[in-house]
Amino acid sequence: MTTTLTSPTRETTSTRETIEAARTPQDDLPANILAHACPSRTVMRHLTDRWTPFIVAALSEQPVARFGELKAMIQGVSPKVLTQTLRSMERDGLVARKVTASIPPRVDYELTALGTTLIEPMTALRHWAQDNMQAVLESRERYDAAALESGDA
Repeated sequence: MTTTLTSPTRETTSTRETIEAARTPQDDLPANILAHACPSRTVMRHLTDRWTPFIVAALSEQPVARFGELKAMIQGVSPKVLTQTLRSMERDGLVARKVTASIPPRVDYELTALGTTLIEPMTALRHWAQDNMQAVLESRERYDAAALESGDA
């Protein structure tokens, strides 16, 4: 296998030119979650993913956790989906993955500085869901009963 090395200056210039060439007029606009082309939509989609809030909650309670510990804390998540979500969160800079050389290798996960900024808003959503669970369940029952009665079900 052959490895080609390039000078750091040339690589930086090339990378900078590539980034500048890829810029669009939308890049200079403020973020707008409601705009179809805004990258903030992909961030929001990731944050509202089914399992991301649970991982944030688990790591806020146990700041450093192994995969098996996260799996045990977050009931119902499959190993495959937990792995995919952790990788996605790592890519977005929300979770750090630390591998310690041992037999077997030890892998720990923790929220990054950016990831810890999610604890407060995610905790607020968690408390809202827990505090309003009964009202939502009662509303569902009323809606389903009315739909059944009117023949819409």
